[in-house]
Amino acid sequence: MNVPMILKGVGLLAVLIFPALGFSDYVLHIAISILIWGFIYTGWSIMGRFGLVSLGHGAFMGIGAYVVTMLWNHAGITPWIGIPVAVVVSGAVAIFIGFPCFRFRITGHYFALVTLALSEVVRLLIVALRDTTGGSLGVTPRSELTPEVAVSFYAMQFADKTVWFYLIVVIWLGGLLIWRAVDRSMLRYAMEAISQEDDAAASLGVHVTRAKLTVTVISAAMTAVGGAVYGQYQLYINPETTSGIAISLQIVFAVIAGGMFVQLGPTMGAVITLLLTETLRQTVGHDVYGLDVMVYGAMLVLFIIYMPRGVLGWITEVWSRRQEPRPTGTVKPQPGE
Repeated sequence: MNVPMILKGVGLLAVLIFPALGFSDYVLHIAISILIWGFIYTGWSIMGRFGLVSLGHGAFMGIGAYVVTMLWNHAGITPWIGIPVAVVVSGAVAIFIGFPCFRFRITGHYFALVTLALSEVVRLLIVALRDTTGGSLGVTPRSELTPEVAVSFYAMQFADKTVWFYLIVVIWLGGLLIWRAVDRSMLRYAMEAISQEDDAAASLGVHVTRAKLTVTVISAAMTAVGGAVYGQYQLYINPETTSGIAISLQIVFAVIAGGMFVQLGPTMGAVITLLLTETLRQTVGHDVYGLDVMVYGAMLVLFIIYMPRGVLGWITEVWSRRQEPRPTGTVKPQPGE
């Protein structure tokens, strides 16, 4: 009996029937947010699991959100076209940053610093172009919804959260399929070899720069899609919630907490972080400024020290150990027998 496959099937069924269970719009909103962030976190884990630690994915999320919104607000271009444009732009930025880094072997801490700077550059650029982007005050995508019109497919706007839920489920499942495709491809073995030693991998015929760029572009594109969908769902974006250092660090923490080496680990990270945020907001509110950041920091340290593979990674590891057959051993004969 394939227990993991059965659990995945039951989990997928539970997700699909979730809106039919009669929960309030608030609960549906939390579920939709978990799926959106789970998709974004999955995108980051595609490169993070191979040692390419990016602290700049807030840049790609910001590109996705703002490119789609600006095309819609200023040119009337539907988000269904704007999202592919945002993917192309984010991919171009990923190549622009990644190629010189990988070509000249800027990896590890230095690569993390470069991507961190990229995230802040994008945030500052959004703020500087305030006449177009709304600056630090943010911007609202032009709404096509009215009391008489609850659905605008062209504008990708839906008043019913159930419609949003199933749309996000499709996107989230697409992210899991991409993760699985990378995990089962030769790219995975190439990146695992590269993460151990670049020169050794190159000597075996692995094109190091191309492999790194491939996973980086895939990761950036997925994050841009997540940012675009987030902006369309929220109908409001600003530099602090879609780009910058804070968002980049939030992505890294959530993936580490959930487990970057397991397919559903990033989604588990979204569950942990969003439920934690909502719990703090409901119990403490804004009485203690910066409490959520302090809790995030403390939990990140604890996870890195005591649970480096994340919650779901730890559960998978424990399950695997229990499934291993125990050695029977042999009875050592005693002297004289």
